[in-house]
Amino acid sequence: MSTFRQIPSVDRLLGHPYTEGLIATYGREWVTQAIREVLTDVRDNLQEGQALPNETELLDQVYDKLQTQAKPTLQPVINATGVLIHTNLGRAPLSQAAIEAMKVVAAGYSNLEYDLTAGKRGKRDLHAEAYLTRLTGAEAALVVNNNAGGVLLALTALARRKQVAVSRTQLVEIGGGFRIPDVLRASGAHLLEVGTTNRTHLRDFQEAIAAGADLLLLTHHSNFKIIGFATEPSLAELVELAHDAGLPLVFDLGSGALLDTAKYGLAHELTVQEAVTAGADLVCFSGDKLLGGPQAGIIVGKKQLVQKLRRHALYRALRPDKLCLSALSATLLHYLKGEAEQAIPIYQMLNRSAESLQAQAQSWQQKLGVGEILPGYSTVGGGSLPEETLPTWLLALEAKSPQKLLAALRACQPPIIARIENDRVVLDPRTIQPEEEDVLLAGLQSVIRKEDQRK
Repeated sequence: MSTFRQIPSVDRLLGHPYTEGLIATYGREWVTQAIREVLTDVRDNLQEGQALPNETELLDQVYDKLQTQAKPTLQPVINATGVLIHTNLGRAPLSQAAIEAMKVVAAGYSNLEYDLTAGKRGKRDLHAEAYLTRLTGAEAALVVNNNAGGVLLALTALARRKQVAVSRTQLVEIGGGFRIPDVLRASGAHLLEVGTTNRTHLRDFQEAIAAGADLLLLTHHSNFKIIGFATEPSLAELVELAHDAGLPLVFDLGSGALLDTAKYGLAHELTVQEAVTAGADLVCFSGDKLLGGPQAGIIVGKKQLVQKLRRHALYRALRPDKLCLSALSATLLHYLKGEAEQAIPIYQMLNRSAESLQAQAQSWQQKLGVGEILPGYSTVGGGSLPEETLPTWLLALEAKSPQKLLAALRACQPPIIARIENDRVVLDPRTIQPEEEDVLLAGLQSVIRKEDQRK
């Protein structure tokens, strides 16, 4: 008899007693599809000369396939890289209050777009506005789904088919291929390049205005610095120039700092309040970078301009959902109450002393019985404060293949993300949250034990 004819049918495997439990867990349709996929794999393997599995082995393969398919692709990881705002790892972790705020509105209905006083439809964009204007001193505020969306909305609403002057020193590309010239094109605005790659002067903008510029756009340098023979006009100078010409100035500030980063031993990052005070007509920034909240694009500035953005059709496509607004409001409330440094994880990490980090790394070494404690540096990340670092202490692990050790750590549950430095795998305690430490050590112990068994 041909081996292929011995392959059990889909109906036979569906009728197996073991399959009843799978159907109860995953549903008949999904289990049926998984069985078909396994049997297809079996036929392919038979053609390559492999043996036919028995029914128990086949059902084990069906179970494994269902478990793999049911596993969420988005899952928590432990960030041991020392990069605080790690874009690939979800940027800023949220405060407990922000998490609780999302749970509350997610569990049932909410007044997202309902005016409780008037008893009729309301506006979702009002929920965070009062906090934002109070914190920044701006006349009005608007929240969208991310900062790129905020910049796109501002340019589309204010400068479609118009000339936008941008310094060549600020025609940046950041992670994911986000380029300022591309955003300008998508908005329908026309780019008017100003100055040179390394030096732009006030007179260059004056010439751009004379040539027909309708709006001045400033952008944050994000994850690079221009050093050496380089210059740019100050924000105050450009605000004065724009306003004298009757033009709006839009500032893509990016990182969204509301606190002075210099107090943590870093360079001073221009705050949103400083940009508003300097006179920028609109300031766009992220909610999930130095602000320490959820992914969001925040626009603050002159009420007349914010209202124009609010009325634009594109705003509906970019508006945030109830989870974003609830988490953002809870995060902003930390600043208003003066508790941001204690409550927001990013600032808890920035506040860690070198002594506490060294003690934590030494504790890991003692519990694991391996590794070396070395001085090192943490970075802010997320396109904020490029080349700025904070002193830290690292646990360094030797391995024949550092890349294989990194892969083994990523295979833990939850995955542990570390980095390689000087051919050793290093882990930075600065980005480990207190509730993660026991799970981190358990994962490390498991990986180290397996490595020892291979030797």
